[in-house]
Amino acid sequence: MKRKLLFLGALSLSFIMFSQTPCSGGFAGSYPCNGYDLMALVPISTLANTIGNPEGSDVWGWTDSSTGKEYAIAAMTNSTAFVDVSNPTNPIFLGRIDTQSGSANFWRDVKIYGNYAFIVADNVGSHGMQVFNLTRLRGVTSPQTFTADAVYNGVTSCHNIVINEASAVAYLVDCKNTGRGIHFVDISNPTSPTSLGNYNNEGVTHDAQVVTYNGPDTQHKGKEILIGSNETKVVILDVTNKNSIVKIADITYNQLGYTHQGWFTEDHRYFILGDETDEQNFGMNSRTLVFNFSDLDNPSLSSTYLGPTKAIDHNGYVKGNEFFMANYRAGMRVLNIANIAASTNSMTEVGYFDTYPSSNSTGFNGAWSVYPYFASGNIIINDIDSGLFIVRKSGTLSTSNEDFLSSFSISPNPSSEKNPTITATQNKLIKNVVVYNILGKKILSFENINQPSFVIPFENQPSGIFIVRINHTISKKLIRK
Repeated sequence: MKRKLLFLGALSLSFIMFSQTPCSGGFAGSYPCNGYDLMALVPISTLANTIGNPEGSDVWGWTDSSTGKEYAIAAMTNSTAFVDVSNPTNPIFLGRIDTQSGSANFWRDVKIYGNYAFIVADNVGSHGMQVFNLTRLRGVTSPQTFTADAVYNGVTSCHNIVINEASAVAYLVDCKNTGRGIHFVDISNPTSPTSLGNYNNEGVTHDAQVVTYNGPDTQHKGKEILIGSNETKVVILDVTNKNSIVKIADITYNQLGYTHQGWFTEDHRYFILGDETDEQNFGMNSRTLVFNFSDLDNPSLSSTYLGPTKAIDHNGYVKGNEFFMANYRAGMRVLNIANIAASTNSMTEVGYFDTYPSSNSTGFNGAWSVYPYFASGNIIINDIDSGLFIVRKSGTLSTSNEDFLSSFSISPNPSSEKNPTITATQNKLIKNVVVYNILGKKILSFENINQPSFVIPFENQPSGIFIVRINHTISKKLIRK
């Protein structure tokens, strides 16, 4: 059902398929866009290992509180990749942690608690929950194949994981050996997770959000509330006491296909829901439902938004007055929700970046998920077919960053008989240079250059595409004829 990509070989550096491309005239290179620039694309051939037919799935982010660096945690069907996206135009692939079961799957999900990533996989047998200490990424200078710091084996395959960082509890959902509802895990000691039991009274929980509730319903303020997307309904649970779960309410809606995933507004007053198969089953455009949750005991449908395409809506997240939706073949769509209380026109599309330019039709390709929460404004999108996109709102990349990127050039490029020269401008110096071939193998390395120009001794190199990394920061493509 999904278009497969052939694996090109595990690269030993972050080979960037496309780097900084502004959105101009409705396109960033070949990608349709409105208001969002392409910073970089790291392809699946870099991110994943060779098991099966690698594809992208979930994505989350981590910001190192000690250094301020931002990292993408990109789930693949066979592994989980770690990418330093602090410099969005020159992301650095740091390595991956392979699937625990040794076989590929079609879904992998990751969330964080503190400095730890927690990873589950579906349809893959006895995988368990991997725990990885993200501080191990500090100081990595070449890509690694990491191993988990711990593996929780209280589950086998799970579809998804949700974490309430305020309570240090992970909620693993649709786990095949625990009833397919919700499995609670105490992660306060991240490398020693402990089971807190299961809840299976409301059928299959496909996805969920858990919050320490701070909304308008005073009866439930301060409680731990779970909103479950349970295939055929939305379920509201009080999960404060794991030994005594209280069902508060549930709600359905017309033309229900598959109740898939949703997210609270920041005031916990509204819940924005995506149904994964309503477009496919009923022929409608991308549909997003807005529920009024101001009274958790009496939820109601507040409004319905229909997008401009037939693409399927998948995962969506709220940041301030914007809703960032991974819209499969229509890519990332950004909706303004300042008017969300209205019964009509509650959301308005204000931007997009289409990661699947060949079609906006109904199908399971394109943007799987999006993470919009980096303080820098960098946004990461994990695409099933293409890999990790880094985008940001047009015109928001600092001038100093752009100047730095333009401070180095390579000429001639393409090169033939003449050795190419790297030239620095704006009083910059070339400190070191590393050259990689298309398979990521390091073929040349030079340190302590400290000059404004440097000739790469390329006379013995074959024809092909190479990546030149300057000062361990800037990556530039070099073509040898």
